[in-house]
Order: sequence, then structure tokens, then C-alpha cells
Amino acid sequence: MQVNLVSQPQHESLIALLCELHAYYNDGASVSLEIVRAHLLNNLLGPDSPLRLVVACDGAGHVFGFAAISLTYSLVEPTPEQNRHCQLKELYVRSSQRSNGVGKALMSWVARYAADNGCSRMDWPVKASNAKGIAFYQRLGAQQVIERLSFRLSEPGLGALASS
Repeated sequence: MQVNLVSQPQHESLIALLCELHAYYNDGASVSLEIVRAHLLNNLLGPDSPLRLVVACDGAGHVFGFAAISLTYSLVEPTPEQNRHCQLKELYVRSSQRSNGVGKALMSWVARYAADNGCSRMDWPVKASNAKGIAFYQRLGAQQVIERLSFRLSEPGLGALASS
């Protein structure tokens, strides 16, 4: 297994995996390959994207899993040794490849990348109902941040707030 930043030959395999991710989060709903391809190329890998996409794949370029990360600076911690951190937006492993070391390989690569780029920590959200994911992160040594909650503002509330 190879883990690295995504490259052009891996795009089609990653597109298929992003379709699986969409179905996972949307109760089995499907999305067209064309829409996902455009989203990947124009947005996720676009020139304005803060994301870096890391893929785990075989020698033929078939993607087994990916991580979406961004490096950012703290607003509250100005000291050089603590002011940068890595935000893991998503970690997803193809359902047929789970429990085969793909997630750990991705997390290990991301941790090295973060450390090599001056990050003092990694942060990420996880669905409260994802017991296997939570147990996986705990086995890696991660600790739940109790004092943080996640909030979301969607339509129609988003539009209402924007127009107020």
C-alpha cells in the first residue's frame, strides 16, 4: 500500500470512492460520476481549495481510502511551537478495505505530514454514532475533546441569518 498526496492517475479511483462516501452519508443515495468529478477537479483540488487530499492505494493506483486535511494557524495560541495545527476534515476507507490497516496508514502519514509542517496537534470531528471510528481513534491515542461541540446552520436558517 502506498500513501501520498493524490495525483492525477488516481483521480478516477478517488471519484468512485467519493461516490461511496456520498452514499455513506446520505442513506445510500447515489450521485453521478460527472458531478463528483467536477467537484473534485474544480473545488476540492481547485486553486482556491485549502484542502490536501491524501490517498492510500495499491501499485496500480486503486484508491482504498483517503484523508482530507488542511493546515491552519491558531487564533488563540501565538507561540511558534503551538500556533499551527492540522485539521482532518474527513477520513474514509472503502467499506471492503476496513480493518486492513488503511485508516492507520492514512492517519500515520497525516501525522508525519503535520509534524513535518510545524503542527503541534491534529483535530477532527467524528459522528457521535460512529462507535467503530471512535474506538479506532482512541486506539491511535486520540482523546475526545469534551469541551467542544459541533454546530451547523443550514437552509432555511442560513438564508434567514444572512438576510437579517
